[in-house]
Amino acid sequence: MPDKISLATVWLDGCSGCHMSFLDIDEVLLNIADRVDLVYSPLVDNKVFPDMVDLTLVEGGVSSVEDRAKIIKIRKHTRTLVSLGDCAITGNVPAMRNRYSVEVVQNRTYVENADVNTTPPTQVVPELLPMIQPVHTVIDVDFYLPGCPPPAPLIRDVLLALLNGETPDISPRFG
Repeated sequence: MPDKISLATVWLDGCSGCHMSFLDIDEVLLNIADRVDLVYSPLVDNKVFPDMVDLTLVEGGVSSVEDRAKIIKIRKHTRTLVSLGDCAITGNVPAMRNRYSVEVVQNRTYVENADVNTTPPTQVVPELLPMIQPVHTVIDVDFYLPGCPPPAPLIRDVLLALLNGETPDISPRFG
């Protein structure tokens, strides 16, 4: 593995708690700064996913046509992909809408609970999939970091293992 790896973080349908837990690894971020090039993330201004990334952490479930296209592209351009958190792994809280049709969800959101513009939007808001899907049901995933959010020490240990060219072992913590 090269001295400096490219790192991307992605936020699909989730609450951003996994990114907050990632930031909670505190001084480790400073310690690895010379070993990592953050090339894509909601934490930086890059808007286009690079041609190839060494490591991508994906938070959130796949809930829209846009999410699905994005995650498929990301997988094609990522060497190692990690599902970060329960929304990425199971759909978790966002998947609570899976009991209802898209039409029912949009009617409840944009008609029943609206005072103005009481029609579902046809622009800007991405087209919803019939059901929210865990990331691994759309693409291949290399590693899973469970938790809501995953604890910062787990993220730290897995990130350090991957940076050191090792296979992370989360089995002692999650079984």
